[in-house]
Amino acid sequence: MKMTEKQMKRMVKLVIDELKEHDVITFKDKEEAVFNRAVELVKSDFLKEQQLDEEVNQMMDDLERQNPGSFQRYKMFPLLKKRLAKEKGIVL
Repeated sequence: MKMTEKQMKRMVKLVIDELKEHDVITFKDKEEAVFNRAVELVKSDFLKEQQLDEEVNQMMDDLERQNPGSFQRYKMFPLLKKRLAKEKGIVL
């Protein structure tokens, strides 16, 4: 999934606001610092997924070269991505 930085910040803000509204969290640090750290974590997760997508595409290119004509990328991509994510401990 692709998200802009603005969308990531909005998502983090919505989550933090919802948690505050229901008194689920209290801040030991400034709220702005917590917000910035959460945005960093979300960005790093999306970067990991982007790198995973690139690795899957490289694997599919290799498989397509080995099996010309009978390879269906749209079927293989989600299967390979799910398998690699599980192996690498990435939550999709």
